[in-house]
Parts: sequence; C-alpha cells; structure tokens
Amino acid sequence: MFDLAALGVTTGLLVSLVSATFDGNLNYASPSRRHENLGIDVPLVSRRSLKRSAVAYAADELSFTHGVASGDPYPDSVILWTRIAPSLASDTSNITVEGTVPLYNHDTETYIKADPNPICVEWKVFQNGSHKSYNAVVSSGQAFTTSDIDYTVKVEATGLQPWTVYNYQFAVCGSNNTSPIGRTKTSPPADGDVSEVKLAVFSCSNYPNGYFNAYGNAARKDEQDYIVHLGDYIYEGAAGGERAHDPLKLLFSLHDYRTRHGQYRTDPDLQLASQNFAWIATWDDHEVSDNGYRDGSSGLNNTEESFLNGGRVSVDQRKMNAVRAYFEWMPIRQIDLDDNLRVWRTFQMGNLMDLIILDTRNYDRSITDVYWNTEYIDLIRNDASRSLMGSHQENWFYNQLTKSSQRGATWRIIGNQIIFSRITESSGLSGDNWNGYIANRNRTLKHLYDNEIGNNVFLAGDSHQNWVSDLVWLDEKAYDPTTGDGSIGVEFAGTAVSSSGASGTIASTRTQAQYRVGNNTELQWQDGYYRGYFLLSVTHDRVDSRFYGSPSVATRNSWDLPLANFTVNAGENKLARPVAGGSVESGALKGGETKPTNVTLNTDTWEWKVVGFDQMYINTKA
Repeated sequence: MFDLAALGVTTGLLVSLVSATFDGNLNYASPSRRHENLGIDVPLVSRRSLKRSAVAYAADELSFTHGVASGDPYPDSVILWTRIAPSLASDTSNITVEGTVPLYNHDTETYIKADPNPICVEWKVFQNGSHKSYNAVVSSGQAFTTSDIDYTVKVEATGLQPWTVYNYQFAVCGSNNTSPIGRTKTSPPADGDVSEVKLAVFSCSNYPNGYFNAYGNAARKDEQDYIVHLGDYIYEGAAGGERAHDPLKLLFSLHDYRTRHGQYRTDPDLQLASQNFAWIATWDDHEVSDNGYRDGSSGLNNTEESFLNGGRVSVDQRKMNAVRAYFEWMPIRQIDLDDNLRVWRTFQMGNLMDLIILDTRNYDRSITDVYWNTEYIDLIRNDASRSLMGSHQENWFYNQLTKSSQRGATWRIIGNQIIFSRITESSGLSGDNWNGYIANRNRTLKHLYDNEIGNNVFLAGDSHQNWVSDLVWLDEKAYDPTTGDGSIGVEFAGTAVSSSGASGTIASTRTQAQYRVGNNTELQWQDGYYRGYFLLSVTHDRVDSRFYGSPSVATRNSWDLPLANFTVNAGENKLARPVAGGSVESGALKGGETKPTNVTLNTDTWEWKVVGFDQMYINTKA
C-alpha cells in the first residue's frame, strides 16, 4: 500500500482528479434524472477518501472477481463492465438506497464511515485479435470504483466504428493486474445496408435449479452477433442443493441482491457468454420479486401484514434495492430521458430490423395475479384501463412500431417478457401474461392491423416452455390455422436456461403439448420438457428460428439438442408452411410429426451422439 499524501499530491488537485474519474464510471450515475436518489454523491465519495487515511489497495490485493461483460451496442459505442475487488463478497453498506440520497448531498457520518479506498481501473478497446499492439487501441479511459457501488465498473467506450468486432480489457491502474480479454460488437448504423443479424435469445436462469449449459453451448458455437435476455436473469428465492442460493433466503436488502448477482456471475458458462458477446437485456419479475407489478408482488403486497412478515422492507424500498443492484451488475445503458426506471428502448439494426425492448413488468404495470386474487383478475382482465406498460410506454411502443415501418426497416423484432398469444390452459387463461391484460393486447393488435404494419416477430420468455404461434387477433380478424392466412406476424416464446418447465417425462410432457396445440387455434408448436434457447437469424428475405435444448441441467455438460426449426418469409406475416418442415424433435406440432432421435451435439468436442439423461434438474431439497 502507499500513502498519497506522502507523494506530495495536493488535496485540491486530488479531489479534482478523483471526481473526474469517478464521473467516468456510469455506476455512480442514476438511471433517471427524476430519480436522483439512485445515484451516488461523487464529490462526497472523493472527499471522504481523502479525509480518512487515504490508503489505497495495492494491485496485488485486488482481483477481477467476476469476469467481464459488454452490452447495449450502439453504432459508435458500447457499455463495458467488470468488477475489481479485494474479495468475492459484496459490500454491506446501504448508503446508495437510504435517506434522501440526492446525487449531490452533504457529508454525513454514514458516508464518512464507509469504505475510503477508491480503486483505479484503466480500460481499453482495440481491434479484434490485436491486443498486443498499442497502435490498435481505438478507445481507452480510466475510472474509479469503491465499495459504494460494490466495486463494479461500468463505462461507455465511445468513438467506435459501426458493425465492428472489438476486443477490450481492464487493468488496475499502473499495474500488470489485468482482466480477461473480452470481445464485443457495435451495432450497424440505422441507415446501413445490413444483410443478416443473428440473436441468441435466453430467459429464466435459476441458479440452484440447474447448470447454465445453454449459455455455454451458444457461446462455444459462436453463431450469434448479440445475446438477448428477456428477464428472470436472477431469482430472488431461497433454494438449496449443490448450487444453493446465496444468501440462502429471500432477497430484500441491497446487499441481498448484490450477493445474488455476484453468485450468478461466478458461473463459468455465464462468464463465457458475457465475455464474448454484447448483451441486450431487460428484466422480468424475479430480478425484484415473483409476479411483480407496479405496487407489489406475490411475496410483498404493499400492506402492513406483508411488511411485517416480509423482512420489514416495503415494496418500494425492495424495488429500489433490486434496481440499484441490477444497474450495478448488468452492462445496460442507464436510459435517461426524464423517465422512471426506464429499461425499454430500441436498437436500430440498419435497414434490416428494429429490436424493440419492452418492460411489461416493473415500469407501470396494473395489478397482476399474485395467487390470492386470481378470481378478481379473471373479472377485470378485459378492463380497458388495464396495462402491462402504462400509457407512456404503451404510446412509445406503438410509435416505435409506426416509425420502424415508416423508416423502411424490413422487420420489427419485439423483445418482451411474457407470452403474447391467447393461450388457454386446462385451468383457463393466465392472469400474469398478456391474457390478464386483454385490452392492452387488443390495442397492440389494432395498431398493427389498422396501420398495416407487417413483418412483426414477438419474442417472449417467462413460462419456462417453448411456444411458437402465428400472431393473430382471434375473434376479430379471420384466421386460417392451416394456411396461416389472417396473421399479422409470429411469436417465438422460449424455454428457460434452467428454471423448471412442464413436470414429467419426455413422453408425458409431449402428451401435455399435444393437448395445448390442439386446444389453441394459433399455437403451432409447444414443448415443455427441454431447457435451452433459440437462435434468431434475420435477413431481408426471411427470419429463421432454431430452437435448441439441454438434455439435462442436473450436471454441467456441453450437449446441445436441435429441437425444431421455423421460417417466416418476409411479407407473409405467418409461419411458413409446412410449419417446421413438417417434423420436430420434441413436443407437439400442429399438422406435423414428432420424431425424437436424441442425436445431440457436444459443443466442446463437436461430436454428434445419441445421448439421454435420467434427471433434468438439480435436487434443490438436498
């Protein structure tokens, strides 16, 4: 360690230097100007670092504990993320989420007692494969981090070229202590002539329930340009087993959520996927709490009884804690257009497509099914006042659809959390997906049909099962499920990385799938057994969607089973017939066959082999 004062550095100069470098770390900023209490008092942090002993960590006392990540690609910039810390453990301080916490506040005893040791980190972006050449560096900078933000570092690398692959790396300032080398990619310019974009789409990764094999398989196959995560990236529960949750309790405090994010980023397959691809992520409910909505969730219902029985944390405080940790630990841009906690945003991928990312969960959602009110939700599901997004986001969404069509983008890819299609289960309609907000869905469909906006592809997660449907306004527009005529697009809803799906064997879940396909007019394929992901290939002529399954997440393995392939031809607004070429590996296909082969690819050895596993999930009761 060394004493800064002994080096003859004046206090005033150091305050200026430290403040400037803190400002370079986006995790000190608030995600919204209207929510300044989500930001950090930068001058205060730098001042108290000088008031105390001002002893910094030596480089060899620090580690890049959780790898590197990148996300939210723009044509000229990308977000880079890492964590540099003295240990894996997250910080226990609540200073970022308590009191008034204005962005620029007065010095208090609470802040003075906080960690006084800012850590300096350098970062650089360089041409792909040229990290040993200094001349190849195209963007670089420096930032500080402290325990206040859990030692995380998030910077925007600017001055980049569009649609270009880059490498990047972090280092402790003035040392050889470096992070792993990451790889990322900028997006194409909005007016660029782009021939193809590939997206690997994931959702619902439950750490104790199983290994994140799907992340590793997609990363090793290296086919996608970007990774899209539709939410439930973490779970707030308290499950046991060989990958037991840390902490082993329901999450309520900032420290709880930070620790859970940190646990997830120790997974080697998640690290591999994060290190090599830019992520475009949105949250669902479990990043905060199960079946969440604007004013509560299934586990915390905004009542005194719920408060007393739920860790003595209010709904609003719990959400604030979760949001703070999410923005610290995820490579997501802090969208700041005078909106509340906004993560909904659009990525224009040249003249090929617009990727429209929604928040149908935490932004301004009307009350959902929280298990004790199911009959009430059934009574109000068609009320015109009910919204998954709130009027601000809804209007923005419809405007984005219109602008995308008017600017000449071939496709509109809509990333949302929950199933859009009208799926009826044996128990009836769900109250926690678009079925619980029928007027909101009808407004969306009306906007598409009335404005003749075609080539729409909805993406969804949440359900832990695979569903592929034509996008249809049933009972309002004529639709032929045999030909697909009358549809206005398609929906690809994916299974989970590791969360539990339909219970039972491959055979029994196929029987369940047959019932669902037969009972739902627009549903063309369904499978609830396999965990996995899907790869979306978008060209001007067509969209191809290839679904892959993990035969088991009870062990870490590299087996990747092709399940089904689908095509949407430009201008047709429906799944190409015969759907999936007439056959699938698993589940049930309307008008087609299921031909299980179990011929599976090992993404480590590139060996194809017939494999089978007796157990899908980890036993979380152990």
